[in-house]
Amino acid sequence: MTSRRKFIRNTSIASMGMVTIPAFAHKTFSAADKLNVGLIGVGLRGTNHLRNLLLRKDINVTAICDVDDNRIAIAKKHIAEANGKAPKIFGANDLDYKNLLSLAEVDAVVIATPWLWHTRMTVDAMEAGKYAGVEVSASNTLEECWDLVNTHERTGTHMMILENVNYRRDVLAVLNMVKQNVFGEMVHYRCGYQHDLRHVKFNDGKTAYGKGVEFGDKGISESKWRTEHSVKRNADVYPTHGLGPVAVMADVNRGNRFVSMTSHASKGIGLHNYVVKEGGIDHPNAKVNFKQGDVITSTINTANGETIIITHDCNLPRPYSLGFRVQGANGLWEVDGSRIYVEGKSEPHTWDEAKPWLDTYDHPLWKKYGEYALNAGHGGMDFFVLNSFVESAKQNIAPPLDAYDAAAWSAVTPLSEASIANNGEPQDFPDFTRGLWIKRKPYEWMKEAY
Repeated sequence: MTSRRKFIRNTSIASMGMVTIPAFAHKTFSAADKLNVGLIGVGLRGTNHLRNLLLRKDINVTAICDVDDNRIAIAKKHIAEANGKAPKIFGANDLDYKNLLSLAEVDAVVIATPWLWHTRMTVDAMEAGKYAGVEVSASNTLEECWDLVNTHERTGTHMMILENVNYRRDVLAVLNMVKQNVFGEMVHYRCGYQHDLRHVKFNDGKTAYGKGVEFGDKGISESKWRTEHSVKRNADVYPTHGLGPVAVMADVNRGNRFVSMTSHASKGIGLHNYVVKEGGIDHPNAKVNFKQGDVITSTINTANGETIIITHDCNLPRPYSLGFRVQGANGLWEVDGSRIYVEGKSEPHTWDEAKPWLDTYDHPLWKKYGEYALNAGHGGMDFFVLNSFVESAKQNIAPPLDAYDAAAWSAVTPLSEASIANNGEPQDFPDFTRGLWIKRKPYEWMKEAY
């Protein structure tokens, strides 16, 4: 952490001109200025963002909002320990965040609240002229996906979906390989979120993870709100960790787009079995009918002819994996087994250990800043995604992962729900760019800035 602090202390803001857009005028930054950031939601995820922001010397945390007084107290303690100025506090009710958004001393906001609040808070932030960073997924319905795009286009304000897996070291190395045509023309991708979350969806109301079988009003942390989605929705409710990275590799929304998707769900027995095992057959939650299938499989077709298989598998016992497979005409990478095969380079019909390949194609960002990033959270990914957000917000330019990405990736949830409900019927993907995907240029990922 010492080296990270040293790096961030020396980070300066480049001069930039005034950008004029509808409804408000953005601040013009000089090298001496700091970006004023407000946080909406300071639970476990929001607090991690707060701690990383406090390490930066180009940031003022000017306001925080949360309806949980205990989380506010923890956030205030972190700010005080970092010798930060006491922030303005909001959280009197569910809508008090709007008062935070009205502050002149807030330039940008980081939103880390339960999913049902993501879109409305991001929309309100853009309406207020605040550069918005929102945790994943960004939206729950197709209407919300369009709300993000329409508000961005109408106000000119930017938002970024804070998908940290796009910055994972192996993911960026493979992106480098894709950009350098190591695998040849791309054909197929697999990805997903395969993570045993039973200990997250249930707890004892006192300990966030690992104990008890309560959720909803009797739970705390994520069990208080996340589990309800498994009760009421048979859908891939968390697609972006896997889909975000492969969407970037496939240039989705920038020369390519999602066209259609089909989804199927297995039976749902995992959460019921967990409640019975940990709480007993007579526990009230053993009678809950969990609607979500344990393994949900979706297949996307793209305009350029690739297929993408997404798997959601969070209710059964299993080791963690995002299940990546990146396959082209000349070879492929599979994360499970840590293996790569490249025709003409690898021994015929024999896998290579992935590490030497990943080391060779290590991304410039990780080569330059890797030592500073490692302690930021999630193996360093959190440093890079937050850094991209901050640097984009300081310049008031479109972020690497923008409103169109947020909408397209998040649309998997409602589209999978509709397809499953209709026995796997194909669902057309909305074109959130309104045809502009044809001429939009891919973001310049292969650089060492952010």
